[in-house]
Amino acid sequence: MSGISDVARLAGVSKSTASRALSGSGYVSEKTRAKVQKVAASLGYVPSTNAASLVTGRTRNVGVVIPYLHRWFFAEVLEGVQSALLERGLDLTLYDASPGTEARRRIFEDFLARKRFDGLIAVGLEPEDHELEQLLRIGRPVVSVVGSGPATTVIGIDDDDAARRATQHLIALGHRQIAFVGGGSSRWASVDRRRLTGYRSAMAEAGLTELASHIPSEVTLPGGYAAAVDLLGASPTRPTAIVAVCDEVAIGAIIAARRLGIRVPSDLSVVGIDDHEYAEMFALTTLRQIPREQGRAAVALLEAQLDDPASGPTQVASTARLIVRASTGPVDDRHSVMQSDPRPGIDHVM
Repeated sequence: MSGISDVARLAGVSKSTASRALSGSGYVSEKTRAKVQKVAASLGYVPSTNAASLVTGRTRNVGVVIPYLHRWFFAEVLEGVQSALLERGLDLTLYDASPGTEARRRIFEDFLARKRFDGLIAVGLEPEDHELEQLLRIGRPVVSVVGSGPATTVIGIDDDDAARRATQHLIALGHRQIAFVGGGSSRWASVDRRRLTGYRSAMAEAGLTELASHIPSEVTLPGGYAAAVDLLGASPTRPTAIVAVCDEVAIGAIIAARRLGIRVPSDLSVVGIDDHEYAEMFALTTLRQIPREQGRAAVALLEAQLDDPASGPTQVASTARLIVRASTGPVDDRHSVMQSDPRPGIDHVM
């Protein structure tokens, strides 16, 4: 069985250089690193992570805490995280922290306390106060994707701005009766609150504060469907447009409208936020974010904090891009083709 000495001898370098080349710690020229890695691969040599951790103090493992494994956004972020970690030769430990479960309690009180990772990536995590205290006690860097919390680096889109521009898009089409659907029915996530704030801001700026309405729903496709059935089926003065807290809620609203005989966009315009994988299928106008890239960026940010512990937490908020499809139309002429919008940051997909 080959060892590090064999790799070093065949590569023509010292054992310490070979070790640095394979562990990724310390300076080694790219030419030397490639040569050592090629020799190691030919010998079938795999460096011991335990030995490396004794030298570097790192486990080369990253913990990922995620509350919903089956939801599109979270799965996309996880794919991005995993691909970035694989490229760096790092391991991943996944913690399924579904809200309100015994497993979640054990994750925060037991598994995370063992500190068998160099840092954490929390995806859409909305920790309770006692959970936040436990996270801070761990003493490891934490990067949050679309989450919140002190002493953590947060990456995501500007949710307030996204919802504001979604609402402004509808107002520019002549809509006044615009409802915001989603969030607030059970666990009131910070993302949902920020998006509701953006909607209310746009309505206020247009002098439509008195017409603003929030329809709570679970932030899921079935939740959006149920809320839209109640909103569109029972009210004699139903809205002419909906801003949904996310695309899943928006798609649920579109399905509800179709089953009620309400035409989209002839009778009802719908805007979502996310650009879900099914958004194009439903011709949904939406504000695009790219969760897989957010996952990759989270790994890079975590790596930067590990390399420079003195660099404090940062906030990284990108601007979502408005993608105009066929779920929105003018309020005064519902059968007309969407007119082009010259404003920057807008893509029209017909």
